[in-house]
Amino acid sequence: MQPTRVGGPFQQVLCMSLLPQVHPQTVSELTHELKDLVEANLDTVCVCGEISNCKAASSGHVYLTLKDDAAQLAAVIWRSTSARLSFRLQDGLQVIAIGSVEVYPARGTYQLIVSRLFPQGLGALELALRQLRDRLAAEGLFDQERKRLLPQLPKRIALVTSPYGAAVNDMLQVITRRWPAANIVIVPVAVQGESAPGEIAAAVRFLHQIPDVDVAIVGRGGGSIEDLMAFNSEVVARAISQCGVPVISAVGHEIDVTIADLVADRRALTPSEAGELVVPNLADVRSLLESLESRLVAGLKDKAVTARLRLDAVASRPVLANPGQRIRQLAEETDDLDERIKKAMQQRLEAARQQMTALSQSLDALSPLAVLGRGYSVTFRNEAQSGVAVQRGNLVRRADEVAAGDGLITYLEHGRVLSRVEKIEPNSD
Repeated sequence: MQPTRVGGPFQQVLCMSLLPQVHPQTVSELTHELKDLVEANLDTVCVCGEISNCKAASSGHVYLTLKDDAAQLAAVIWRSTSARLSFRLQDGLQVIAIGSVEVYPARGTYQLIVSRLFPQGLGALELALRQLRDRLAAEGLFDQERKRLLPQLPKRIALVTSPYGAAVNDMLQVITRRWPAANIVIVPVAVQGESAPGEIAAAVRFLHQIPDVDVAIVGRGGGSIEDLMAFNSEVVARAISQCGVPVISAVGHEIDVTIADLVADRRALTPSEAGELVVPNLADVRSLLESLESRLVAGLKDKAVTARLRLDAVASRPVLANPGQRIRQLAEETDDLDERIKKAMQQRLEAARQQMTALSQSLDALSPLAVLGRGYSVTFRNEAQSGVAVQRGNLVRRADEVAAGDGLITYLEHGRVLSRVEKIEPNSD
């Protein structure tokens, strides 16, 4: 069976006949009705969940989602509320949120307006400290390599603390008892309360401007975690890490470990221990000096005895007992050496003269002139163009080395003969 097509006015009549006899609402009217209903009944709610999609806008507002295994809820923290949070918001953090539910008509959605927020499992203060500690540790502010040694004998010690607390009295008593000549300057600050972090940080940054200060103690007496919050603040931690002089942190009692303790160059368990660390004990120094004096005197005595023995040994040598005799002996040895040198030189010269004579005789025996003296002659070609000119050429050894008409130069024992070849004849057998 084919459906019947209804169009135009017939369709509108059919649709109107199917609607209940009520006045239809607009979307805005229904949304506002839901808004009034929800906000009137859910003006204050307390909900726990895990933070996700946490984003901080440039306006200072924070937008996030609270979720569990089965549902999720959009939430917003206005700037005035987020500025008062003591811990950092991050995805995955389990929290308890208190606020009101509001409907946002423009999108037809609802969201939780958070007025108070608490971390689950940890207190807000403890979570904030843990987050700050982890962040500063990641930056290397707690690394042992960046910490400086304390001066052994400080010129001037700065105490950054409250001038009215018991801690300053403890430090003064310990320091002056151990080292009465200590030069101390007190830099007064508030050690708890809202102004304390800023005052402590400003004082630490000011330390390098105080003449002759080369070490500082920053601290206070014990108290609750809330009382010690100034020394757990980021501004104080960064001021200590950037301080121009080494810093000893002395906050609270032995069980109290603050962020200032971790950043400082040295941690003292108590303010009294800080006084012990910053200066030596005068009695110990005196004992050390006396020991050094005794060792120095004993060493000098030993050196004096050794020097005396060496001097006596040197003085007993004959050369020092009768120096003139040694000089005369050396003079005689010098004269004897001079004579020996002269004789050796004469012998060397005579041997050289004899060797030269023998060589001369050998050369004379090998000289062509000696051969000429025995009746022989030496003939060379005369390469001159004219008959009267002389230009000696090659030595003539055989008859076939010259031809008729060639000029010759013949050397005799005395003089030479210039001739010309008339005829060449071979040797007769």
